[in-house]
Amino acid sequence: MRDSTVPSPFRFVRGRRPVTVVATALALVGVLTGTAIPAAPGPAAPRSATTGPVARAAVADVRPLSAAADPAAVVRDWNVVAARTIDEGLGPTRPSGQTALWHGLVAVAVYNAVTGIERNRYVPYRWRESAPRGASAQAAAVAAAHRVLTECFPASRARLDTAYAESLAGLPDGHAKRQGAAFGERAAGHLLALRRHEGGLPRPDGRPVPPGGTTEQPPGIWRPTPPRNEAFIDQWLSTTHPMLLTSPAQFRPAGPPSLTSARYARDLAEIAAMGARTGSRRTPNQTETATFFGGNLVAQFQSAFRDHSVRHRLDLVETARLFAAGNAVAADTVIATWDAKRHYAFWRPITAIREADRDGNPRTRGVRDWQPLLDTPPHPEYIAGHATVAGAVTQALLTVLGSPHLDLNLPAPGGGTARHYTSAAHLNQDMTDARVWAGVHFRSSDITGCLTGARIGRWTTARYFRPSDAAVSQTRPPAGPEAVCGVHSGK
Repeated sequence: MRDSTVPSPFRFVRGRRPVTVVATALALVGVLTGTAIPAAPGPAAPRSATTGPVARAAVADVRPLSAAADPAAVVRDWNVVAARTIDEGLGPTRPSGQTALWHGLVAVAVYNAVTGIERNRYVPYRWRESAPRGASAQAAAVAAAHRVLTECFPASRARLDTAYAESLAGLPDGHAKRQGAAFGERAAGHLLALRRHEGGLPRPDGRPVPPGGTTEQPPGIWRPTPPRNEAFIDQWLSTTHPMLLTSPAQFRPAGPPSLTSARYARDLAEIAAMGARTGSRRTPNQTETATFFGGNLVAQFQSAFRDHSVRHRLDLVETARLFAAGNAVAADTVIATWDAKRHYAFWRPITAIREADRDGNPRTRGVRDWQPLLDTPPHPEYIAGHATVAGAVTQALLTVLGSPHLDLNLPAPGGGTARHYTSAAHLNQDMTDARVWAGVHFRSSDITGCLTGARIGRWTTARYFRPSDAAVSQTRPPAGPEAVCGVHSGK
């Protein structure tokens, strides 16, 4: 794996030393850490938004439609272009949440470009300019996405330029298209300038994070895990300035359970029994759930957003808002998650179970050759990334969609059967169970992660991507974090 520096649009918080970036600069598909929620341990069929087993769903066909028939198609099309571009930059299985940052940047640029033309509907992100009357919002969306992607992924410029020309060729020639494209360039340029103004590239100094970063650590402290024993990936995320939050640590939760606590012993016993690669107590349905949520969560959400836009016939502005809110919230949640991972540097279950005889807890028992169902990602355990991101995105969607129901079709990794969720709580409960059954996260980490993410989602969507004064505001307040995560208050 080669080292590189972080692309410029994301800054590093002042007062903290920059760190080495492990891997390719720019990312799409790094498996985000987190969605989570409490669920009773032990055998259980996967849940869905409705009662009974998870509903199987067919994802809507989102192949490009003509611009006239479906103006919102340009947003979906360029989300696909972004996903492929980021994937080329990082690889489809990068075990990091970095991909969310680049989706967030593209989506917010598109949102600003569209809302600057379709006035008086939603408040742009930190921008007050408006386009000339009659400018094409579709052309603006295309140009904004293209500008961000070509600046952040210059190696993909030739393919991006081809996609750009093809997209604009599908729009009527004339003044409206030219003005729209120019305005989209300005919208993207403004956003990129904001990111640069708020900081620059880190100077790699090689400082290990957490301290030492070797296999020789005290009990409870993270160290590289088998089978690849990789260093803490994308450490720079923990010091990146957020897009929406005031700092990476704004929503930092309290620490994980003490190694000598009864709660920690329960978590360890559960994951040792349910998350083992062989000899576990999992049912086939539980194993399926673990693998369903074992890959690139950010990519799953992109597909779900596109599908929802098609099935609900969202217009251009609504579609741009959906992608911007979902992806910007996910981006900041990844930053907050990496802050907690770096701050607490808690060990992974594979290490904890193998070294349980050293943890000082008489209730735990070590298993020296224990293996998780799925390989452990190369970053500390607490808080769980998939659970945190899922909690944040589902909370944000309830606000943006103005509904207590999600109606999301999540695709399965590798082209398997999709799952349909109408309930945020059921999605998050499945996520929590999945990460335990996969053997990569303790239940407490999942629950805390989901609640943290939901709080981030609620705080950010109360301040950004809101209806303008001239628009009709939301009439139904979204559910709170406990309801979104399916946990009882105080649990």
